[in-house]
Amino acid sequence: MMKRLLYLSLAALMVACSSVDCPVDRTVATLYQIRTSDGNELTITDTMTISTVNVNNENVVLYSGRDSIIYNKGVGISQFNLPISYSHPEDVLLFKFEIANTDSLVRDTVWIKKDDYPHFESVDCNTTFFHTLTSVRYTRNYIDSIVINNPSVTYDSKTVHFYLYPKSDD
Repeated sequence: MMKRLLYLSLAALMVACSSVDCPVDRTVATLYQIRTSDGNELTITDTMTISTVNVNNENVVLYSGRDSIIYNKGVGISQFNLPISYSHPEDVLLFKFEIANTDSLVRDTVWIKKDDYPHFESVDCNTTFFHTLTSVRYTRNYIDSIVINNPSVTYDSKTVHFYLYPKSDD
């Protein structure tokens, strides 16, 4: 009888204890896919570096004293991930393209508007922020267009959020 009571007590303890499974990979980022005007995936041969900027009273100010590069010297790529802020309604990104076999640099600025909302899993896990992309605008020096493919930004790292179409060489 004592063994049964011990087993029942252990079983009750095991059931009563909660097992919190906080996500191991809690990265919330956007995935960009580079495409041709025909909609096919494109691998760029130019070197791409992306920086963030701080928008201060409608003026774009580069972060001073901190590294603002969020993607450094990508070449031979057809897609890339970028982090997204959780405290600003609009992210401003500076794309710099070093054109292959030349000494030229081409720059574009991209503004991404979004709604941020907290994502709660458990009191044992930190709150994260998910996002809904609402609009994107950009300069058109190297970039022909950027299209929002999926506006919902969560832990899903395989969903393409943006299609980036560079200008063609024609």
